[in-house]
Amino acid sequence: MQSRMIALPSAQMHFEAWNDVPSTIFVHGFGGDMRTWDELWRFLPDEHGRLRYDLRGFGKSTPLGNDPFHHADDLLALMDALQIDRCDLVGVSMGGSIALNFTLSHPDRVRSLSLLSPGLTAWEWSDEWQVLWRPIIAAARAGDMRQARNLWLAHPLFETTLASNAAEILRQEIARFSGDQWVADHQAPALPDVERLHELVRPVLMLTGAHDLADFRLIADLIQAAAPDVTRHDADDLGHLVHLEAPTWCRDMLCAFWNEAAT
Repeated sequence: MQSRMIALPSAQMHFEAWNDVPSTIFVHGFGGDMRTWDELWRFLPDEHGRLRYDLRGFGKSTPLGNDPFHHADDLLALMDALQIDRCDLVGVSMGGSIALNFTLSHPDRVRSLSLLSPGLTAWEWSDEWQVLWRPIIAAARAGDMRQARNLWLAHPLFETTLASNAAEILRQEIARFSGDQWVADHQAPALPDVERLHELVRPVLMLTGAHDLADFRLIADLIQAAAPDVTRHDADDLGHLVHLEAPTWCRDMLCAFWNEAAT
């Protein structure tokens, strides 16, 4: 395993690579870091070259200033810097929205796209989501980051994960989160990707849980309805963080999808 930092034009990015030529890139979700993939990675075949990284402002990746940015631009710069021409892209939750946005903007750099409980760039969040989100933001901006993390951990989004064997992994992940994005998020505005889902030309695997929250269920339904080549597996007993709750199931679905996409 190779772990290192790389300097991009406006950020220092932390990543790990398995094998010299990574064929797959993994993008974590909000509040997490690249360690969220630990359980899934240990079940992947040793010969499968892969890369994971901390998004800007998460984990050990640090911005160089507060200029507006797009996570998809960081991914492009990272691939260019590491001379990765094309990849199979995997993203969970917010990482799914980043991976989807990147694929729509740079289809020539992606062989296949795997979305785990994906978000969607510039999504209009429901009133139900906002009611739960606002107290977290308020606590963080009032300087009570401990309370903000406690509220985030208690969010219904994580109910099934906390009832699974991955509960402690989730607790540790949230404890590591700085909370900076609750206080100030410097992402540049973006147009809604829902308007261009029909342009998604790469094959898509989507893994979802029947117990996920309504916003994410709707996002998955929209992607499935609008994109031309989507294979969806919806697990009756899982919630939002399918990669933590059922890593071997995700491994099996991903490996079968990659093998099919390669033929």
